[in-house]
Order: sequence, then structure tokens, then C-alpha cells
Amino acid sequence: MQDAFTGQPTVIQGRRLPGPEARACLQDDHERRLEALARLGAAAEKCDLRAHSDPDRDLVLLAEDEVALLEHSGPEWAELGAAIRDFRVRLPLHRLEDFGFHADVEHPLEEPNARLNYLHSGVEASAFMAVADSSVYKFFLPRDGHFIGSEFGFRKGEETVLYAEAVLGGYRALFEKLLLVQALGGMATEVVAVTPEGIVVAKQTLGEPLPQGADTSEFLPAGLIEIPSRFLRANRDHPRLFFIGERAWLVADLHARNLVRAADGQLHVIDLVAAPWPADLAAKDSSMAAWLERVRHDPEASALPGAHDDDL
Repeated sequence: MQDAFTGQPTVIQGRRLPGPEARACLQDDHERRLEALARLGAAAEKCDLRAHSDPDRDLVLLAEDEVALLEHSGPEWAELGAAIRDFRVRLPLHRLEDFGFHADVEHPLEEPNARLNYLHSGVEASAFMAVADSSVYKFFLPRDGHFIGSEFGFRKGEETVLYAEAVLGGYRALFEKLLLVQALGGMATEVVAVTPEGIVVAKQTLGEPLPQGADTSEFLPAGLIEIPSRFLRANRDHPRLFFIGERAWLVADLHARNLVRAADGQLHVIDLVAAPWPADLAAKDSSMAAWLERVRHDPEASALPGAHDDDL
């Protein structure tokens, strides 16, 4: 299938759930995008092109021909040119007009769009449903210049080892969040494009929203690990630990608005707030470090060996 707006291959169409092979390809795409962004950042650093505010925004907006005239001046510039082209394959640049919006107005996403029906807006993004196939398109808008989405910031807690607070995020964190949605068995998610204004466009399978305020505590995705209260307090619902390979993540904000019921009758995550678990801070507390090592191999492991967390 081809995406109705970009012409690129897609496995998402309306309410239809992609099969296991397609989901594995989506997961791989998210991982390759992050790897390509890391390579691009490393190449840009060799050419002294890293910005001081939020370098990821500047990197994700680089055009394919940005350094074409410099590529023959040395291997570093040639490497940067190749990295830009590789990343553009993973995140193509498209205009808002490609999605049916009018660019000659002050707030294009707030104007009527014949190709996209408005669904709702949140703090991070506005969601629309495509007239062509009922797929959901989310437009993540930059905030305060260079920030986009949300992520967790960590500090030492007063009554716990760590306190996690949701803060403004960066582009890398947004791509990591969408990776986690996919990894948790959430609604199939593709990163479709980024616009010259820095708006990231993601595409998801359509699902039925849950009643506002519905209790989701019994329906959280498999693989999430409850975090002992002595280790962490967070300012978002249902904070949990999740592993992708050997890397640990804090995942939270899994309330009713961030889950939908899919065509298979099951609940699937569509959004969350996350961040890599702060290994440097965790290593300073021996009991937390030991728990992390145990729970990596046994998700049911308690905070202390031989004890039940309810007794702590």
C-alpha cells in the first residue's frame, strides 16, 4: 500500500491491524531511525555543526543537498552528506500542503481540511482522521522554539531514590516514545514525515477511545514491571519499568486517553511519556542497582532479595 499523502509504502490502513511480520518491520524502522539520527549527530559533530540549543531539531531538518558543495572538501563532509541522505530516507521532509493544509494562514492546523477530519488536540499533538482510509495522523508541534513532545527528567527524591517529572522533550525523545508505543504492542505506528516548520507527522491505526477517566490499571501492556515505591515517584499515572533488550526505560501516563480499543477487541497504547532509566543516578543506590539487575532477568523480583514488596 501507498500512503495517501506521501506516496511512501505503508502497512497502516484505517482500523485494520498489521500482522506480526509488518509489526516487526515497523519496530525495525523505529530503531533504524534512531540509529540514523545518532550517526547524523556524530557526523555533524566532526564538521562542527552541532547547535547549542537543541541540536536534534537542526539535524532532523537538514535537507539532502545541505552540504553538497562541501562533500568533496574532505571525508568528514562526505560522511555528513551520506548521513543526511540516509536519515532523510528514514524521515522524509514534506510540506503541510502535502497533507491538505493551507500554508498561507496563521494557524494551518486549525483551518478546515478536505482530506483530514479533525479528531482532538492534546498538549503535544493534534490528531486527524484521513478521509481516504480512516487512518489517524498525529501532528506533533514544536513548543518554545526547539522542544517537542514530552519526556521525563530525573532528580534525587526526598522520600524515594528518584523523582521523575515530565518535562518538554526533544526530537530524539519523541522518536524514542514512538518506538516504545510500538514495542509495547501499542497501536501500529509509523513516522511519516517532518515538515520544514519542525512538525513531526506520525500515522496510527484507528481505534475506539475509552470513556474519560476509565481505570486502566488492570489493562496495562504485558512486559511492564511495577517499580517499588521506595525507588521512584513520578508525576504521571502508572509509572513502570520496561526493557528493550538490555536497556531499561521508565514508561508512564498510561491513562484512559492514551489507550484505545482496537478491531481485535483488545486495548492498545497510543501514547505515553517515557525516558531511558537514569543509570548514573541508579548506580548510586546499591539496593536499586541490585534490583534492576535481578528484575532484568526476573520481572517478579522484589525490591530486596527474599522479601515481598508489600512488606517493605
